[in-house]
Amino acid sequence: MEETVKQLAGPYEIFELTDGEVRELTITGYETGEVTIHPLHTTVPKVITALRVQVPRASKMLGPPYWDITSKTLVAQMLPYLEAGGYQTKRFVVKKLGVAPKARFTLEVKPA
Repeated sequence: MEETVKQLAGPYEIFELTDGEVRELTITGYETGEVTIHPLHTTVPKVITALRVQVPRASKMLGPPYWDITSKTLVAQMLPYLEAGGYQTKRFVVKKLGVAPKARFTLEVKPA
């Protein structure tokens, strides 16, 4: 039996960093699903999996209080911490190294 993946509701808030940029996240909730993006190099929309992390309003004043993380490697690093529970008492420090398509991310998880 195939598992149905839900489409995340818009608007999408794609989590983007520049090379070397560090951002700290306090996560209050999360969900996974699909988002439809429109890559610059083509006119064909693409459906990708995303991890939506809710954050406190004070840490993201513009737009909805969440980020949609689309990097497969970053999602793979973060999801085990989220699924284990207790993530609300942690800080997630993300650093981007390089530029797309070869960019990678480091993740450090600290007590809040």
